[in-house]
Amino acid sequence: MIALIQRVSEASVTVEGEVTGAIGQGLLVLLGVEQGDDDAKADKLLHKVSGYRIFSDAEGKMNLNVGQVGGSLLVVSQFTLAADTGKGMRPSFSGGAHPSDAERLYDYFVARARESGVPTETGRFAADMKVRLLNDGPVTFWLQV
Repeated sequence: MIALIQRVSEASVTVEGEVTGAIGQGLLVLLGVEQGDDDAKADKLLHKVSGYRIFSDAEGKMNLNVGQVGGSLLVVSQFTLAADTGKGMRPSFSGGAHPSDAERLYDYFVARARESGVPTETGRFAADMKVRLLNDGPVTFWLQV
């Protein structure tokens, strides 16, 4: 399971002209699900995402996590993160989870994030989404479990 996280001042997702999710300060989480991923991996990745200390403290050091700064998560499904780009000029998606498995784990990840107390917004699974963000830093990390 993969999360590409970006520290944002604001971010939103629009599907067919409708904003499905929007946040102020927090993390845009692009979430990719691979074959063999399960609830335990989703839990582990959520723990890492929500605990990752990439927000500045009073001294300007990255020592605070999203919850400590009162931030939110915007979780967007991103199957292309599971792409194999090692050969040729076209990505292969054979390592990605079957869409039904990926959607279940995406929904599970979002539900667990909400249960953890971090305000969580979403895109729409498998939709053509338009994502807007104001990356703060820029700060972007690739997390994989």
